[in-house]
Amino acid sequence: MERILDRINSPRDLKNIPLEKLPVLADEIRKEIVETVSKNGGHLASSLGAVELAISLHYCFDMPRDKIIWDVGHQAYAHKLLTGRVKAFRTLRQLGGISGFPSSDESEYDIFTCGHSATSISQALGLACARDIKGEKCKTIAVIGDASLASGMALEALNHAGHLGKDLVVVLNDNELSISKSVGALSKYLNRIMINPIYNKVRRRMQILVKHIPLFGFKAFRAARKLEESLKNLLVPGILFEGFGFRYFGPIDGHDVNSLISTFKSIASFKEPIIIHAITKKGKGYKFAEENPYAFHGTSNFEITTGKPAENRETATFTDVFSRKIVDIARRDERIVAVTAAMPDGTGLSKFSSEFPNRFYDVGIAEEHAVSFSGGLAKSGLKPIIAIYSTFLQRGYDQIIHDISLQRLPVIFCIDRAGLVGEDGPTHHGAFDIAYLRHIPNLIVMAPRDGLELEAMLDFAVTIQKPVAIRYPKGSAASHISGASFHKVELGKSEILREGKDLAILAAGNMVSVALEAAGSLSDAGIETTVVNARFLKPLDKKMIENITSRVKRLVTLEEGVATGGFGSAVLEFLQLEKIGGIKVERIGLPDHFITYGKREELFKEYHMTADEICENIKKEFFEK
Repeated sequence: MERILDRINSPRDLKNIPLEKLPVLADEIRKEIVETVSKNGGHLASSLGAVELAISLHYCFDMPRDKIIWDVGHQAYAHKLLTGRVKAFRTLRQLGGISGFPSSDESEYDIFTCGHSATSISQALGLACARDIKGEKCKTIAVIGDASLASGMALEALNHAGHLGKDLVVVLNDNELSISKSVGALSKYLNRIMINPIYNKVRRRMQILVKHIPLFGFKAFRAARKLEESLKNLLVPGILFEGFGFRYFGPIDGHDVNSLISTFKSIASFKEPIIIHAITKKGKGYKFAEENPYAFHGTSNFEITTGKPAENRETATFTDVFSRKIVDIARRDERIVAVTAAMPDGTGLSKFSSEFPNRFYDVGIAEEHAVSFSGGLAKSGLKPIIAIYSTFLQRGYDQIIHDISLQRLPVIFCIDRAGLVGEDGPTHHGAFDIAYLRHIPNLIVMAPRDGLELEAMLDFAVTIQKPVAIRYPKGSAASHISGASFHKVELGKSEILREGKDLAILAAGNMVSVALEAAGSLSDAGIETTVVNARFLKPLDKKMIENITSRVKRLVTLEEGVATGGFGSAVLEFLQLEKIGGIKVERIGLPDHFITYGKREELFKEYHMTADEICENIKKEFFEK
C-alpha cells in the first residue's frame, strides 16, 4: 500500500492531503525517521517531537515565498521529508548524501545552513526587515526550542524584534515543560478568543479610541493592557513575551494538528510580533526515545526493537577518559569545579555532577556566560574546568580573550570533539580551535596523543596558575604507540618518539599515531623519519625545533585542524622569526573550506590525511625528482 508520504514531493502536495489524513502522515514520517536514524545515527528525539509542527507550518504557509527558519536544525527531519527529500532521506548524514541539519546548499526550503542554537530569531528578524524594505508580501517564522530560547542571543533578538514591532512569528517548541506544565481548558478558551478576527478588530479599534480620550487616554490604555496581561499571567505564561512586545498565544498541544493549523491560519493576517507556544514531547511515537530523550538526542545507530546501540563500543573514548579523570582529580582537590553549557552527557560530566552536585554547573545554552562565569570562579580561588565541544567554544571567543586570558585566570578548557566529528558535518567539526586559540596571549594550548596523555595533561593543568586549553577528538583514546616510553608533561616540552635522519614529522594530538604509521611505511621505502609528539601547540618547544632543524632539512607538520593559521603555521612563523633557513616544510591539515559530513574514517581519506596518503604525499614532495 502506497504511503501518503511517497506522494509528497513538495509542500504544495501536502496541501492536497485532507485534514483527517494528516495524523496518518505524521505516523509515516515518524516511522521513516526512526528507521533511518536507527541505521545512520542522528538527532532522533527532537525531530520526533516536531513532526506535527512541521506538517502544520507547511500546510498553512507557502514556502519558499514564506520563510521558515529552524533553530539548531536538529528538529527539522520532518521538514526535510516534506520538502522533496523523501527518496534521499535514507542517505541522511552519509558521505555524498543529505545533511543532518538544514543546508542552504541542499534545498531552497532550507533558508540557512545551521547547527548552532539560538540563531533563528535574529535571522528571521533580518529577513522580515529586508522584506519590508523591499515591499514584499510574505511571512517569516522562526521555530525555536525552549532551551535555545534561554540563550542570550535569542533574548537579544526577542528584545529587538519587539522594539521594531515587525510582522514576525516565533514558534516556541516547548518540549521540556520548562515554561508551562499544563494545557488547560481555560487557556485554550482564551486563545480562541485572542485569535478570533472579530476580537482583534475590536481590540485594535478600542486601542485607537481609548488613546484619543483627552488627558486620560494613555493612562486608560495602559490600565487596560495591564488588566489583559494580568489575566493572561494567571492562566498562561504570556507575561514574559508580552513584556518583550510580542502577542502570546498558547500553550497549544503541539501534537494536535487541527489546533496548530487553526492557530497558524488565524494569526496569518496579524502584522505584529507573535509567539506561538506549542507543548511537544521529545521522542514522540518511539517508546525508547520518549522514555530517555537525552540518550536519543544525538544517537549512533541502534536496534529499533530494543533501543540499544547496534554495536558494542569496547574501547574508551577521550570523553570517557576525561569523565573518569576529572572525578579522580576532584576527589583530591576540593577547589575543582566543573562547568558545561547544556552538554553534561556529551562532554562526560554526568558522573561528576552526580558525585559533586554542589561543584557542578550546567549554565544552559550560554557559552559566553559559561566562560565569564568560570572567570568569576577562578578569581575567587577555585579551579574551574569547562568541558565544551570545540565548535561551541567558538561562541565564547571574546570572553576567552577578555575575561580569562587578559586576567590571567587559571581556567581549564577541556575541548571535546576537536577535529573531525563525522556525520554532523560543517556546523560541528572542531576544525578551527587551534587557529583561534594559539594567538591569544597567556593561554596554554595542549593536545594529547591518547588517553594516558590526556590524564597527564589534566594533572599538569590543575597545578599551574594560567589559563589552559586541552583539545582532544571524538573517538577512541587507546594508545597506538607500542614500545614508546611516556615522559612527564612539562610546560612547552615535546617528546621524540622515533629518530630518523631523512625527515621529521611534528604531529599534534591523535595525529601522532598516524605519523608513526606513516613513518613505518616510509622506513620500508628506505626513508628514516624522526617523529615528534608536539604536546604543546602553544608554547612551542622551540629548542626541539632548533635541534631537529640543525640535523634534518625536511619538516612535516601534521594536525587534525585547519592548516591555515594552525600548528604548522606556528612552526613556520618560528622558523621565520629565528631566521632558520634552508628548511623545506610541508604542512598537512584540513583545507581552507568547510568540511562535509561522513564517517571520520571516510573524511580522513577524503581529505588525504590517512597514513598511506601522507606517506605518498611526503615521498612525492621531498624524494621524487
